[in-house]
Amino acid sequence: MKNNFIYWVSGMIFTLGMFAIYAFKPASNNIPVYEYKQFSTIESVVPGGLGRSRLLSTNVNGTLIEKDLLNFYSLVGINFGNISNNDVIIVDKINEYSDKGWELYQVTTGSNTNTVVGSTTSGIFITRYLFRKSK
Repeated sequence: MKNNFIYWVSGMIFTLGMFAIYAFKPASNNIPVYEYKQFSTIESVVPGGLGRSRLLSTNVNGTLIEKDLLNFYSLVGINFGNISNNDVIIVDKINEYSDKGWELYQVTTGSNTNTVVGSTTSGIFITRYLFRKSK
Protein backbone atom coordinates (compact mmCIF):
# COMPACT_ATOMS: atom_id res chain seq x y z
CA MET A 1 0.00 0.00 0.00
CA LYS A 2 2.88 2.30 0.79
CA ASN A 3 4.33 1.67 -2.70
CA ASN A 4 1.00 2.63 -4.31
CA PHE A 5 1.00 5.90 -2.40
CA ILE A 6 4.60 6.63 -3.48
CA TYR A 7 3.71 5.91 -7.11
CA TRP A 8 0.63 8.10 -6.85
CA VAL A 9 2.59 11.02 -5.30
CA SER A 10 5.38 10.59 -7.85
CA GLY A 11 2.83 10.63 -10.68
CA MET A 12 1.21 13.78 -9.31
CA ILE A 13 4.57 15.54 -8.96
CA PHE A 14 5.49 14.53 -12.50
CA THR A 15 2.13 15.73 -13.85
CA LEU A 16 2.35 19.08 -12.02
CA GLY A 17 5.94 19.49 -13.18
CA MET A 18 4.95 18.92 -16.81
CA PHE A 19 2.06 21.36 -16.41
CA ALA A 20 4.41 23.99 -14.91
CA ILE A 21 6.91 23.57 -17.74
CA TYR A 22 4.15 24.01 -20.34
CA ALA A 23 2.36 26.85 -18.56
CA PHE A 24 5.48 28.95 -17.94
CA LYS A 25 7.39 28.33 -21.14
CA PRO A 26 8.65 31.49 -22.88
CA ALA A 27 6.43 33.04 -25.54
CA SER A 28 7.12 31.92 -29.06
CA ASN A 29 9.16 34.11 -31.39
CA ASN A 30 6.37 34.23 -33.96
CA ILE A 31 5.94 37.99 -33.60
CA PRO A 32 4.15 39.33 -36.67
CA VAL A 33 6.12 41.71 -38.88
CA TYR A 34 4.21 44.46 -40.66
CA GLU A 35 4.84 47.10 -43.27
CA TYR A 36 3.00 50.40 -42.96
CA LYS A 37 1.45 52.90 -45.33
CA GLN A 38 -0.25 56.20 -44.57
CA PHE A 39 -2.28 58.93 -46.20
CA SER A 40 -3.36 62.25 -44.75
CA THR A 41 -6.24 64.63 -45.29
CA ILE A 42 -5.99 68.34 -44.66
CA GLU A 43 -9.36 70.05 -44.66
CA SER A 44 -9.56 73.84 -44.56
CA VAL A 45 -11.95 75.76 -42.33
CA VAL A 46 -11.05 79.17 -43.77
CA PRO A 47 -14.24 81.28 -44.06
CA GLY A 48 -15.41 82.07 -47.57
CA GLY A 49 -13.99 78.91 -49.09
CA LEU A 50 -10.56 80.49 -49.60
CA GLY A 51 -8.54 77.68 -48.03
CA ARG A 52 -6.92 74.65 -49.64
CA SER A 53 -7.97 71.11 -48.77
CA ARG A 54 -6.06 68.03 -49.94
CA LEU A 55 -5.69 64.28 -49.62
CA LEU A 56 -1.96 63.48 -49.59
CA SER A 57 -0.41 60.07 -50.25
CA THR A 58 2.73 58.63 -51.80
CA ASN A 59 3.11 56.03 -54.49
CA VAL A 60 5.54 53.08 -54.40
CA ASN A 61 8.35 55.36 -55.68
CA GLY A 62 7.82 57.82 -52.81
CA THR A 63 6.32 60.49 -55.07
CA LEU A 64 3.74 62.77 -53.46
CA ILE A 65 0.23 62.39 -54.83
CA GLU A 66 -2.24 65.20 -54.09
CA LYS A 67 -5.99 64.97 -54.60
CA ASP A 68 -8.13 68.08 -54.15
CA LEU A 69 -10.76 68.06 -51.45
CA LEU A 70 -13.42 70.72 -51.04
CA ASN A 71 -13.30 73.26 -48.23
CA PHE A 72 -15.66 73.03 -45.26
CA TYR A 73 -16.88 76.58 -45.85
CA SER A 74 -18.28 78.37 -48.89
CA LEU A 75 -19.18 82.06 -49.08
CA VAL A 76 -22.44 81.45 -47.19
CA GLY A 77 -21.02 79.30 -44.36
CA ILE A 78 -20.46 75.64 -43.70
CA ASN A 79 -21.10 73.54 -46.80
CA PHE A 80 -22.42 70.09 -45.97
CA GLY A 81 -22.28 69.06 -49.62
CA ASN A 82 -18.53 69.67 -49.62
CA ILE A 83 -18.13 67.59 -46.47
CA SER A 84 -20.14 64.76 -48.04
CA ASN A 85 -18.02 64.96 -51.21
CA ASN A 86 -14.82 64.71 -49.13
CA ASP A 87 -16.21 61.70 -47.27
CA VAL A 88 -16.73 59.86 -50.57
CA ILE A 89 -13.15 60.61 -51.69
CA ILE A 90 -11.67 59.53 -48.33
CA VAL A 91 -13.69 56.29 -48.17
CA ASP A 92 -12.71 55.52 -51.79
CA LYS A 93 -9.03 55.85 -50.78
CA ILE A 94 -9.56 53.60 -47.74
CA ASN A 95 -11.27 51.01 -49.97
CA GLU A 96 -8.41 51.25 -52.50
CA TYR A 97 -5.86 50.41 -49.79
CA SER A 98 -8.10 47.70 -48.34
CA ASP A 99 -8.50 46.07 -51.76
CA LYS A 100 -4.69 45.82 -51.93
CA GLY A 101 -4.54 43.97 -48.60
CA TRP A 102 -3.89 46.91 -46.26
CA GLU A 103 -5.65 46.95 -42.87
CA LEU A 104 -6.73 50.31 -41.42
CA TYR A 105 -4.71 50.24 -38.21
CA GLN A 106 -4.98 53.70 -36.67
CA VAL A 107 -6.60 57.08 -37.33
CA THR A 108 -5.15 60.22 -35.74
CA THR A 109 -6.77 63.65 -35.90
CA GLY A 110 -5.72 67.16 -35.06
CA SER A 111 -6.69 70.73 -35.69
CA ASN A 112 -5.07 74.12 -35.78
CA THR A 113 -6.80 77.49 -35.77
CA ASN A 114 -5.60 81.06 -35.95
CA THR A 115 -7.45 83.45 -33.67
CA VAL A 116 -7.28 87.24 -33.85
CA VAL A 117 -8.94 89.14 -30.98
CA GLY A 118 -11.44 86.44 -30.11
CA SER A 119 -12.39 85.64 -33.72
CA THR A 120 -11.19 82.54 -35.54
CA THR A 121 -9.76 83.64 -38.88
CA SER A 122 -8.63 80.31 -40.32
CA GLY A 123 -7.81 76.74 -39.50
CA ILE A 124 -7.31 73.19 -40.67
CA PHE A 125 -8.34 69.71 -39.67
CA ILE A 126 -5.71 67.08 -40.36
CA THR A 127 -6.40 63.36 -40.24
CA ARG A 128 -3.80 60.64 -40.73
CA TYR A 129 -4.87 57.15 -41.76
CA LEU A 130 -2.26 54.50 -40.94
CA PHE A 131 -2.52 51.11 -42.63
CA ARG A 132 -0.54 47.92 -42.15
CA LYS A 133 -0.19 44.48 -43.68
CA SER A 134 1.91 41.45 -42.87
CA LYS A 135 5.21 41.12 -44.68
